[in-house]
Amino acid sequence: MTDKHSHTMTQSVGILAYGSLISDPGTEIEAATVRIIEDVETPFCVEFARSSRSRGGAPTLIPVSTGGLRVNGHIILVNASTDEASDMLYRREIHNVGSGKSYKEPSEGAQGRVRVKIVEPPFEDFATTLYTHIDANIVDLNAENLASLAIASVCGAEAGKDGISYLIAAKGHGIRTALSDAYADEILRQTRTSSLDEALRSVSR
Repeated sequence: MTDKHSHTMTQSVGILAYGSLISDPGTEIEAATVRIIEDVETPFCVEFARSSRSRGGAPTLIPVSTGGLRVNGHIILVNASTDEASDMLYRREIHNVGSGKSYKEPSEGAQGRVRVKIVEPPFEDFATTLYTHIDANIVDLNAENLASLAIASVCGAEAGKDGISYLIAAKGHGIRTALSDAYADEILRQTRTSSLDEALRSVSR
């Protein structure tokens, strides 16, 4: 069930989704979902700034302190406590849904670890809004490098988990970052194709 800001919840737990979490929340979060609020602008800037090993090195969306843009996201309202929602979100991010693992705050300075953070309230009338944060690891953040990583990921990732598919899904949800247009255009240039779907088919052959 989705709506556009028609909720009246003031004591609730929401999960802010601004990437693959929108279309693939995982079975635990899906089972706990009460409502989805669409068209929510992220309170921080987001960019394709992390190369994900689980996606064959594909660029993925993360919060960034420099560059990026605030993007269109969703809030997933869940029937869970803050701790329960944090654990579910953590397990989803580390690809261990159903494992029962609990989230523990990584030590200060630990690099590349998933952190579950809380948006500074008030935010969209939610008492608590959670989101994930993980460090950027793409050093030269530009369209050419993003496109190269996305194209290479097609051969290294599971079907549908590659960077081109990820970008197609993000664009489909209305997510637009500072680099996304140039990134998409560069994929077309490097693959000599006229659409991202065609580029994906071409590289997959």
